[in-house]
Amino acid sequence: MSHQDIRIGTLAPMNKGAAYLKEILPHGFESFSVTCWQHIGAVDVERTAKEMVEAIGDRAVISSVGVYGNILQDEVSARDFGRLIDAAHLFKCNLVTGFAGAIEGKPLPESLNQFKKVWGELARRAEAKGVRIAFENCDMGGWWHDVRWNIAHSPTAWDMLFEAVPSPALGLEWEPCHQMVSLIDPLPQLRKWVKKVFHVHGKDATVAWDVIRTSGIRGGQPYVWHRTPGFGDTNWTDVISILRMGGFKGSIDIEGWHDPVYHENLEMTGQVHALNYLKNCRGGPFVSNPK
Repeated sequence: MSHQDIRIGTLAPMNKGAAYLKEILPHGFESFSVTCWQHIGAVDVERTAKEMVEAIGDRAVISSVGVYGNILQDEVSARDFGRLIDAAHLFKCNLVTGFAGAIEGKPLPESLNQFKKVWGELARRAEAKGVRIAFENCDMGGWWHDVRWNIAHSPTAWDMLFEAVPSPALGLEWEPCHQMVSLIDPLPQLRKWVKKVFHVHGKDATVAWDVIRTSGIRGGQPYVWHRTPGFGDTNWTDVISILRMGGFKGSIDIEGWHDPVYHENLEMTGQVHALNYLKNCRGGPFVSNPK
C-alpha cells in the first residue's frame, strides 16, 4: 500500500461538489475532507456523494465528511451531523468531523450535561453504523470561562468529554496550529493523545516569541499566525513519525485559507507546496524493499 497508511490531501467544500475535486485532483492530492459550514443546506447529499466518488475514482479517497456548527445549541446543525453519520458510507468513508459545540458565554463545565445528552445519542448512532466521530480542536475565540462554539479545544477538556461519553466512536480531529495558539507544544501532546487522533488537519502556526517575551499576549500586538504546512514552526516529519509510531492510519488534509502570506491568488500555490512538503516529511517517494 506504499504511503497510503497516511494520505496527504486537502479540504473540499461539499457545496462546490465534484467539479472542485476534478479541478484540483491533478495537483496530486490523495484524499479530500468534504466539509459543510454550520449546515448542509440545500446540498443533495446522496447525489453529491455519488458524483464525488465517481470524480476521484481510484486516484484519491474521501477521508471524512463534516459539518461545523454549534451542535449543542443549534438543532439544525445537530440534525445535519446525524445525517452525515447515516450518509458517510455513500462517500466511502467512515469518519464524520466537526465541533463538539458549546453553551456559549458560560464556563466550559456548564456545557457537559448538554454534551452528554447530544453526543451520547450521536455516538450510539455512529457505533451502530461503524462510523467514527472526530472533534476539531479549535477554540473558536472562546476560552475556559467563556466558551464559543467548541469545548473540545484543550487536553483538560478532552479528558472531561471522553469521560462524559466513553464511546470508542469519539476521537479528535487534531492539528498543531490550534494548540500553538494556546502556546502548547504540540509534539508531546500528540505523543500522549495519538490513540485518540482519528483525523489530522494540515495546518500549522508561526509563534512570534520575540513579541511574547517583550510585550506578552495582551499588549495588542499579533503574536501568532495560522500557517499552511511548510511555512510554520512545526516539524511535520516528527508529527508523521509520532502518528506512525502510534499506529495512526488515515489522512492529513490541508486546511487552507488561513495563511496571511499564501492566500488570495497564492492560495493554491501554498496548498500545493504544503502537499509536496508533507509528502517529503512522510518519507518522499515510496521505494519497495528488495525481495
